[in-house]
Amino acid sequence: MTVPRLVIFDCDGILVDTEGLGNRRLADWLTQAGYPIAYEDCRRRFAGRSMVSIKAEVEAQGVPLDADFVERWNLALPDLFANGVEPVPYVRDFIGDVQAAGLAFCVATSARLTKMQITLGATGLLPLFEGRMFSATMVGKGKPAPDLFLHAAEALGFAPADCVVIEDSVPGTQAGIAAGMRVFSYCGDPMADRDGLTAAGGVLFDDMRALAGLIPIQ
Repeated sequence: MTVPRLVIFDCDGILVDTEGLGNRRLADWLTQAGYPIAYEDCRRRFAGRSMVSIKAEVEAQGVPLDADFVERWNLALPDLFANGVEPVPYVRDFIGDVQAAGLAFCVATSARLTKMQITLGATGLLPLFEGRMFSATMVGKGKPAPDLFLHAAEALGFAPADCVVIEDSVPGTQAGIAAGMRVFSYCGDPMADRDGLTAAGGVLFDDMRALAGLIPIQ
């Protein structure tokens, strides 16, 4: 396996441990809006998706959400993540390995830049990604479409074949594969959809300490 030139990280669930907090809040909000959904189902269906696409899917099933649903969600994020966000275990060490190997890296996520600034800021990871943050708001179609990863690679000057993607969601894994990139899918979270990640084409791993040897980066 060849050494990549660019490592593309997803954010939520890969760099920062936000999926639990975020999906519990989302399940509550959707249930209150007339779309009953359990936390576990919310995780399985909506992890890795943009809030715009989630709103569209819910409304397509006949449950209208307030016009400002997405905006209220984003305004509520600072309070939600103020004290409860930690880095994913050992991901900081892996980023250090990538830096030591002299490889380029960035983050590409369904979330808005403002959310990344909150969560990466709370975990102390933000300085590592300044100027290298890409959001689904920058492209026409979010994950599982390949647009976001292709945009990140092009913006940084790398061919898709020279990139690897680190993901934890099925839509994100599908997006990376569709972009023509190798995808390594983290399944260390107990809620991870191992079967779905495998079917999407990801190389599964459950410990960030194993990742440098899997890719490899040197």
